[in-house]
Amino acid sequence: MARTILIASTNRHKVEEIEKIFIIPGIDFISLLKYKKIPEAIEDGKTFKDNALLKAKHYYHYTQMPVIADDSGLVVPALNGEPGIHSARYAGEQSAYDKNNALLLSRMKQFTGEQRFAFFVCVVVYFDGKNVIFSEGRAEGKIIDQLKGKGGFGYDPLFYYPAAGKTFAEMVSEEKNRVSHRSRALHGLNDKMRKSLG
Repeated sequence: MARTILIASTNRHKVEEIEKIFIIPGIDFISLLKYKKIPEAIEDGKTFKDNALLKAKHYYHYTQMPVIADDSGLVVPALNGEPGIHSARYAGEQSAYDKNNALLLSRMKQFTGEQRFAFFVCVVVYFDGKNVIFSEGRAEGKIIDQLKGKGGFGYDPLFYYPAAGKTFAEMVSEEKNRVSHRSRALHGLNDKMRKSLG
């Protein structure tokens, strides 16, 4: 009998990415798009790891289902780690991708060369009321000075990935899923879950 795991997200892009990457036999996924009456988790942790676990425990409380939750964002060392855990709301609560990108571009104007180094980080956690399993993934690149590409979401059009010679937004989903921070975190979680849960 298949086990069902809740993906703690209403972001269709993120859900699709997880479903494409995360494959364990005998497991089906359902997302928060099916549970719209559950109140949103309050992400008031100080780190990506804190927020991922807060979300997992919150949605487990309401559904009593095993949960996979993540917190991810863009880190620019030259900006003292901004946007970091505030990546989704960098330009304000409920801010759209374009406003976040515009703010990042404006704050990066003074930086050149290695100062434009940045990395995406994703911390993903599995929680079933008893077991807690974490995994982290990173993807390193730099912030360019104009949007490039129509794919992806969030900061993808500004994040240039040197190994591919293009931004995340210029990649097709299969290409991005092989190298993204979320892909690396999920593959790591996949391996850990197979060993821990069987």
